[in-house]
Amino acid sequence: EVFRRAVRAVTDSVLRTLDQAGCTPADVDLFVPHQANARIIDAVVTRVGLAPETAVQTVERHGNTSAASVPLAFGEVADSGRLRDGSLVLTTGFGAGLTVGTSLLRWRSSRIR
Repeated sequence: EVFRRAVRAVTDSVLRTLDQAGCTPADVDLFVPHQANARIIDAVVTRVGLAPETAVQTVERHGNTSAASVPLAFGEVADSGRLRDGSLVLTTGFGAGLTVGTSLLRWRSSRIR
């Protein structure tokens, strides 16, 4: 039951965020979700209609590190070179009580002169 509720809540939050931004799943370059478990991530990707290759999964290396899982996964993406200037990045976190927070951001690399 927790699995089903988590998938439903995250899917609803992601779709609402994309809709409010005037974007579609096809516009997303990277999806960096909370790393609770791979089954939840895969189910959300399927239900939302995201391209599977956009989903970042680090749960096999870090485990479920609660709120830290999103920045840990984001850091891996940045270090790997997958994060490009102008990338549209969708992040979502969820946790106790099945609270959910989703954000959509346009990545801009910093240029220090």
